[in-house]
Amino acid sequence: MRENEIGTKVIEASIGVHRELGLKVERQVPVSITYKQLEFDEGFRADLIVGDKIILELKSVEQVIPAHKKQVQTYLKLTGCKLGYLLNFGQDVMKAGITRCVNGLEE
Repeated sequence: MRENEIGTKVIEASIGVHRELGLKVERQVPVSITYKQLEFDEGFRADLIVGDKIILELKSVEQVIPAHKKQVQTYLKLTGCKLGYLLNFGQDVMKAGITRCVNGLEE
């Protein structure tokens, strides 16, 4: 496919998800944290937060390492979110690049 064809598919999929689920998606969200009475206005930036509930961390690496997974787990704990995904676009097949992370989520 050419760039415009791919772009059209991405936009159509985004519109479809938004239309069906009405989700708000924010990118590069500064997240404040407090530690032992110290406040950090921007403790970290979340790549994407969907519906104020799900954190998406985007990577494009040859291989996901434990530190990448720990990063998402830490973000979940600091925000109180219960579900996150580490999405690695560096894999040959996207399905192999998806890591699900939970923090007290009831199945």
